[in-house]
Amino acid sequence: MFGAAALVVLVLAIVLLRGSWFATERDIAFSDFLSAVEAGKVQQVAIGDQALTVTLRGGRRVRTIPPTGYVSASPAFVSDLVHRQIHVVVQPRSEAGAFSFGAMLLALGFFALVGFTIYRVTAGRIPSLESRARVADGETPAVTFADVAGVDEAKDEVKEVVDFLREPEKFAAIGGRMPKGVLLVGPPGTGKTLLARSIAGEASAPFLFASGADFVEMYAGVGASRVRKLFREASKHKSCILFIDELDAVGRQRGGNSLSHEEREQTLNQLLVEMDGFAAHQGVVVIAATNRPDILDPALLRPGRFDRQVMVGCPDLKGREAILKVHTKKVPLAPGVDLRTIARGTPGFSGADLANLVNEAALLAARHGSTVIDDRVLDEARDKVLMGVERRSMVITEKERVNCAYHEAGHALVASVLPNADPLHKVTIIPRGRALGVTMQLPEADRHTHTKDFLETQVAVLMGGRVAEELFMGHMTSGASNDIERATEIAQKMVCEYGMSPLGPLMFRKSAGNAWDGDRAAGLSEDTARRVDDEVRTIVMRGYETARQILQHHRPAMTAVAEQLLEVESLDGGELKAIVDRFATRVN
Repeated sequence: MFGAAALVVLVLAIVLLRGSWFATERDIAFSDFLSAVEAGKVQQVAIGDQALTVTLRGGRRVRTIPPTGYVSASPAFVSDLVHRQIHVVVQPRSEAGAFSFGAMLLALGFFALVGFTIYRVTAGRIPSLESRARVADGETPAVTFADVAGVDEAKDEVKEVVDFLREPEKFAAIGGRMPKGVLLVGPPGTGKTLLARSIAGEASAPFLFASGADFVEMYAGVGASRVRKLFREASKHKSCILFIDELDAVGRQRGGNSLSHEEREQTLNQLLVEMDGFAAHQGVVVIAATNRPDILDPALLRPGRFDRQVMVGCPDLKGREAILKVHTKKVPLAPGVDLRTIARGTPGFSGADLANLVNEAALLAARHGSTVIDDRVLDEARDKVLMGVERRSMVITEKERVNCAYHEAGHALVASVLPNADPLHKVTIIPRGRALGVTMQLPEADRHTHTKDFLETQVAVLMGGRVAEELFMGHMTSGASNDIERATEIAQKMVCEYGMSPLGPLMFRKSAGNAWDGDRAAGLSEDTARRVDDEVRTIVMRGYETARQILQHHRPAMTAVAEQLLEVESLDGGELKAIVDRFATRVN
């Protein structure tokens, strides 16, 4: 269709610019025209502004251009033509403007083609003003509170909303008011959306759900219209739960000059009005989820709109074990599987991370040809998630392999000897991810605060790899770069945030978000900055010296651990303890 329209415009342009397509005129020299006049071959002459159109006796038409001003300066020229009985015609100036008219038609045709093309491209793509909210029905997978584990406090909060919708008179009897909004806040993967889905499974009230991105469009007014229609649809029910996922997509703080900001702000303003305006919707409870509460507009967070903010954080040890029990119900477990040990080894894991761990274990078991998931497979899946995939095909030299064995043995020996260190779980020199080897420790329980002794022990364990390279290999390598970075970061926080130095309990540097801001110029004198650096260096070097004394004192145990690693490549906590107990005595 587009090709045919373009062809029509092209043909129109050629016809208008070239004049008559089939009656083209041949140009001749003016001297030939005068010779034809003398010979009596000319029948008619049409005088135009710049050219003469000549009709010969045989009917053929030619065109010639006289010298500039020749016709007007030679009155006898026209008289001579009339005397020779040649018909003389003077063309009006309006005919010469035919090209301007044709150009106008050509422009109109071009713009018509462009308009037609835009119409065809955008036809059917104008966004619908209808709400994109979906209603939870029988086809939606049923999720109940029994499927939600590890977030008991958050579950209790939303249970009250369900109870209020089921028995509003129970709360109204003592003057209670239904909360208008509940905001679920937490890191990604902690179960905010799952918690909202469980409300749909538990509540007898209708459940509408939408995403914040469903309201945002590049066309002005579309988002606000969708919000109005969404609440209008929710108000059709006596009581209703409305869930908005990723609220930060539409609820960012207002401010900005671009058109996109203007459209988003209109949508947000409409949401604010619908939640708590002159025509507030009774019986509609809005539940929203976000992992960026810091960027939400303050008007959205005030009481009367989102009355409650429910924190859905990463689960603790007990919560991780409960989540693992929920996810392992769907997979065959071998008898005697210890989920608590797996939960101990996954501090900081979210519910989504734990679900992924169980799925990885199922895939590994199937790959190994097993029909059940045992402790070994779960342990391997956890190591894969934490440290990356084993890179057994990676080619390393024997010298690098020996250096890696002594490096990891240094970490392991220092961690096994110091009393404040977390228990060792595994040491391996099989490359995983970007690391050539890994030393893994498992805490007995989740730590919410850290003592000074524990942090100094962590620095000493991190320095153990570098010290082992110097003492037993006689050189330094770049393999300790990450250990040095982590040890320095711990020491910086001890001095600048935790007040664990002779400088006293003062905050010397502020952290910008989650990133450490090392700009000393912000409120620090040159002398104070120098003293901070000296204290950081003192803590790191004290850990370095502790590791050096331990490794020098327990050289036989160190050599035995390294040689065993070179032979079997991986040692678990029990095997390490047996070697250390055989050669070393524990330091108190």
